[in-house]
Amino acid sequence: MNPLVPPPFIDIQEVAHAFAQTDSHTSLQVLTKTSLSIRKGELISFIGPSGCGKSTLLNVMGGLLKPQAGKVLLEQHEITSPSPKRIAYVFQENALFPWNTVLENITVGLTFQNIPKNEHLERATKALSDVGLLDFAHHYPDEISGGMKQRAALARALSLESDIILMDEPFAALDEQTRMVLGEDLSILLSKTQKTIVLVTHSLGEAVFLSDRVAVFSARPGTIKEIIEVQEDHPRKSDFVTSEKFNGLRNQLYSLLHEEVKKTLSSEATLKN
Repeated sequence: MNPLVPPPFIDIQEVAHAFAQTDSHTSLQVLTKTSLSIRKGELISFIGPSGCGKSTLLNVMGGLLKPQAGKVLLEQHEITSPSPKRIAYVFQENALFPWNTVLENITVGLTFQNIPKNEHLERATKALSDVGLLDFAHHYPDEISGGMKQRAALARALSLESDIILMDEPFAALDEQTRMVLGEDLSILLSKTQKTIVLVTHSLGEAVFLSDRVAVFSARPGTIKEIIEVQEDHPRKSDFVTSEKFNGLRNQLYSLLHEEVKKTLSSEATLKN
């Protein structure tokens, strides 16, 4: 490594993984040698066909899964187990406790991470304010919308004050309009906090709108086929969606993914036959 060039914040080095098949003695290779350097403070999206290893790689990055080959380094230290003080998760399912208020859901998360109790209220209040939910702090999950629930899940991640947030299709269950508004909020949040965010998504528009870079995965066994630079400052506004630049990048992603999706569909048809 060039001593004048700082090492990557997150360094993914030739990670590969296969899952054992329960109905046979074979294994399914989902991810083949994949490498990527992630800069501190950027939002990078993983996009690709179903089953190409995007979420698998995210789980390796979060220390939830040990890869069969390769490793992931965070500031030159290998990630081998969950590290909630450095890495927080936001999943597709918000996983809020229905018997707790929005505020209580966040403070419960802080309790699980052994954050001193005298910090709970301040941290939770700030996180709810950052996602625009402070007025709903004392509502229960069934009293707020799906979009608000995802905001609460994001607030819970923010309250941990980790450097990194890993997001696995957090907006997938929401309608397009709500996704757009939450995307704008996330872009604003990124500009304020400079957190490093890795987002798994199937939405081309979401990837372009939110990302500094988009990592396009190949069909299974997946690896990174190409990386697209968006080069648009945060926070991003809704008029970016109607720009020629946005449409050009979205079309570029579509072209890169089209062949990989066809390969996936063909492979699935072969397995069925």
